[in-house]
Amino acid sequence: MKPQNFLIIIGTITLYFLFELFNPYLKSMTVALLLAVATNSLNLYITAKIPSKFFSSLIMTIILTLVFFIPLIYCVFSFATLINNIDQQALAKMLTKLESWVTLLPNDFTLVKEQLMEAIDKINIKAYIENLLSFGAYLGKNSAKFILDMVMILIFYFFFNFYSIPLSNYLKSLLPLKKEDASALFFESSTVMSVVLYSILATAILEGFLFGIFISFFGYDGILLGVLYGFASLIPVVGGLIMWLPMALYEGFTVSSTNAIIIAIYSIVIISIIADTFIKPVIIKFINLRVVKTKANINELLIFFSIIAGLSTFGFWGMIIGPAMVTFFISIIQLLKKFSNEYSIKKVDDEI
Repeated sequence: MKPQNFLIIIGTITLYFLFELFNPYLKSMTVALLLAVATNSLNLYITAKIPSKFFSSLIMTIILTLVFFIPLIYCVFSFATLINNIDQQALAKMLTKLESWVTLLPNDFTLVKEQLMEAIDKINIKAYIENLLSFGAYLGKNSAKFILDMVMILIFYFFFNFYSIPLSNYLKSLLPLKKEDASALFFESSTVMSVVLYSILATAILEGFLFGIFISFFGYDGILLGVLYGFASLIPVVGGLIMWLPMALYEGFTVSSTNAIIIAIYSIVIISIIADTFIKPVIIKFINLRVVKTKANINELLIFFSIIAGLSTFGFWGMIIGPAMVTFFISIIQLLKKFSNEYSIKKVDDEI
């Protein structure tokens, strides 16, 4: 047996046992690595200001915790508490008012009235409450595992930032590419992923902040609903609708129709039109030109489907893994396009 074949066999067996050894942490390591790659531009900026690699990595970890993980933890626990404190009588009152509203519809809409009344008759508030309570119990039971995953991600994220330079140099040396080509691949991947991550976070924070501040004036938990609106805003076109429409309907049926109209107008005009249509492109342009120092256009619909696919395949953390995989593939395509152009130019020069 050739020594090379022997080493390949031994390496494959060792790789299998390494996979089994680190399998419980692979998802956390993957998410942490992708976040480290996506925030590489910010890490370089902070490292330039703070030469100490330990403190710069610690600051990056703290920033990630404050911006991403603390709102998530607050959202999970608050949502579980909210479910356990649902007022069944208020929901019954809302259903009764909805039924009376449907009966007042003109006779010209008889077919619509029949369909709506049939749908209302099928609503079983008690069953819905039981399902929500079961979901709340599920959140409470799995919250410990969720927090543990977050802690592991933050630990791996810190070390990926701390050893970013030697680790990237080692990975580049393993690739069957020239040094400059490997660097270009890493740069393209980091750039595209940075634009996607920063754009997502900036949009979620902006729209979540606008909605949370506004809805708090109606006596609701502005922080919780702001965080939920921020996550909902990741869904193109109908993202904000799935948050403000239920709130407007609830206010309209239980408190005041005026409040419902105010919530709807504010959400459509201030958030959907002004913030999402006019302010969001400015933020993305700023990120492209000032933060990552390059231009990268990623279709929102592509991001949406990558988030949905990631969630269905990898669970909650697929929200990060899905877009990262898609953007990494896009960066490879861009690099291949670059190689193709260079090859074409070289071929023309050789012919001349």
